Amino acid sequence: MPLPTSPVIRRARLGAELRQLRRHAALTLEQVCDRLGWASTSKLSRIELGQSRPDLADVLDLLDVYHVPAPQRDALIVIARDAATGRGWWKSLSEMGERQRTYAELEAGAATIVEYQPALVPGLLQTPAYARLWIEAGRLVNPEVDVDADVRARAARQEVLRRAHPPRYTALLAEAACDPAGLPAEVWREQVQHLVDLAGQPNVTVRVLPPEATLRAGPHPLTPFSCYSFPDPADPRTVMLETLTADVRLVTEADVDRYERVVDHLAAVAVDEAGSAALLRDRLARAVEGTVR
Repeated sequence: MPLPTSPVIRRARLGAELRQLRRHAALTLEQVCDRLGWASTSKLSRIELGQSRPDLADVLDLLDVYHVPAPQRDALIVIARDAATGRGWWKSLSEMGERQRTYAELEAGAATIVEYQPALVPGLLQTPAYARLWIEAGRLVNPEVDVDADVRARAARQEVLRRAHPPRYTALLAEAACDPAGLPAEVWREQVQHLVDLAGQPNVTVRVLPPEATLRAGPHPLTPFSCYSFPDPADPRTVMLETLTADVRLVTEADVDRYERVVDHLAAVAVDEAGSAALLRDRLARAVEGTVR
């Protein structure tokens, strides 16, 4: 069975390949659109920028215009089909918002995922109750968010860690993300138990960054970020930066290399897996004791 691919990454790769082919043919956006009878250049521009799901017929027309030979043409058709695909568990969740969908498509085809969180448990590791509290809190910034839909979408995304060929997932958590921070005791107890259970899965690693680690590696980044690699080495490694209102996707080698160096520094000073698991179990014991009291 072939491994799943990431549609958003395949769109980015297809767009870059088509842009290179157009430039190699010494054609402008306007010239290509004139030959194909497309009303404006915006359609081609969005395909080249990976901003829309390409229609396979349109891609075939572009390959004809660029006179792409058979072997390369066949490879690009496979990429185009992956880029346009609607298959997968997220297709049934039509209510998934654009931000969640982007993460879902990255996660769906990833071989490895590394997430850094300075304050919260990452979305892929959240319980529904924990997620609901923070999504509701986020309505102060985005009052239009559908809390129920966002909670369901987050739960659907988490299925990627339980599929037949899951990605290798690593969470690097600042110690603040492992503290209750005023959450209801039962919500926090359930969340810590969930972290302990997940950390026991062979494809999941949870490591904690103690406060004193900043003295050895410098201040931790203030912004959460996620790094993705994919089974096909030609698919671009990707970094996602999470902000309050939008997410920034980085795919240039220079940008990704910098963030991967940050990951290496953080991993070098983080508590090891066994120590992190012990810390989480300690937090769980405290949470249970607090609930009993």
